[in-house]
Amino acid sequence: MENTLHKEHGQLAIATITWARQTDEENLLREALTILSSFNVPVFITDGGSGESFIEFLYSLPNISLCQAEATGLWPQVKSSLMAARQSGASSILYTEPDKKIFFQFHLDSFLQAAKQQQYGVLLASRIAPAFSTFPPFQQHCETTINYCCAEVTGKPFDYTYGPFLMNSELVSPTEHLEPGAGWGWRPFVFCMAHRLGMGLQALPGPYECPPDQRHDDPTERIYRMKQLQESIKGIVAATAVQMEWPPV
Repeated sequence: MENTLHKEHGQLAIATITWARQTDEENLLREALTILSSFNVPVFITDGGSGESFIEFLYSLPNISLCQAEATGLWPQVKSSLMAARQSGASSILYTEPDKKIFFQFHLDSFLQAAKQQQYGVLLASRIAPAFSTFPPFQQHCETTINYCCAEVTGKPFDYTYGPFLMNSELVSPTEHLEPGAGWGWRPFVFCMAHRLGMGLQALPGPYECPPDQRHDDPTERIYRMKQLQESIKGIVAATAVQMEWPPV
C-alpha cells in the first residue's frame, strides 16, 4: 500500500510493542504487522521477549525499526518505542497495539486522512456505541469506568480505550514523570496531560468492532482487565499532579 502518509502528516511515525507468546498470537501479529509496515511510514517496535523466528520476521519487514527497552515491563517497552519515534523527527506519533489487524486493513487509512483536518494534541480512534457493544461484557464494564474517569478530568465523554491514537510528539516529554510500573496507565496519563496543557484532545468515532475470535473471555482475562483498570486510574490521578506548562517556558 504505497502512499505518502509520512509526508502528509508532517513526519508521522508509528510506535508499537510486540510479544509473541503463543502460535496463534504470533500468526496474528505477523499478519497485522505486515499490513502496518506497508503504509510507507516508519514503525518503531520494542519487543518484550518473542522467539528468534519472530524477531527475524520483524527485521524482514519494510519500514520497521526495532528498539531496546531499558527495563522489563509494559511501560518501559512503550516508552522505548515512543522515544525512538520522537527522536526520528516525527511531529506526530500514531500509537497502536500491534494486533489491530482489522483496523489496519480497513480503517487506518481513513482515520489518518480524517486526522489531517483536525487540530490535536491527541486524536483518539473511538468506538461508536454499536461497535463498543460487541466487546466482552466485563471488558465493557472496565473500559466504561476508565472512560468516565478520563472524562471527569477532561470534560470530554469520549471512548478512550479502543487503542490506536495520534499524539503530538511533544507529549512524550511529560511521560518522564511516570514510574516504570505505570503499565496501561501511561495512555490516560497522556490524554489527560494533553487536555491540561491545552494542546487539544479530540476523537474520531468509527465502527471498530471486536474481532469475532476475541469476543469471549475467561477468569484470567477478567483479572487482566481489572489490572488495566487499576493502572489506568493511577495514570489519570498522576496526570492531575504534574506541574508543567505549554509551550515550555
